[in-house]
Amino acid sequence: MSAKPVIQIKRVYAPPEKTDGFRALVDGLWPRGIKKENGHIDAWLKEAAPSAELRKWFNHLPERWEEFARKYREELKDENKTKALIGLAKKHKKITLLYGARDETHNQAVVLMQLLKSAL
Repeated sequence: MSAKPVIQIKRVYAPPEKTDGFRALVDGLWPRGIKKENGHIDAWLKEAAPSAELRKWFNHLPERWEEFARKYREELKDENKTKALIGLAKKHKKITLLYGARDETHNQAVVLMQLLKSAL
């Protein structure tokens, strides 16, 4: 059996590093100020992002984090949202989930990383 992949998260605005491995953007919106040709993004998995309604409701308010994470996990039960992401995680030894939010502890990549680690 192959070793579990290393899954990490990183803000898309942080400089890319060789240690990032496969870089997957998990935002529904392309990040402001990042050109597609200069973003060093291997895949844009917008289908894995929270719904527009959930994203707008959350509005990155830490007091809504627990409820956001619960609702987002419910959305992720739809296999179509996670299928590509799980496939990529199985294919690569290291995957970095990229997000645009300023808050490094309250964003969808945190939930996705937890989901991937338990799924693999």
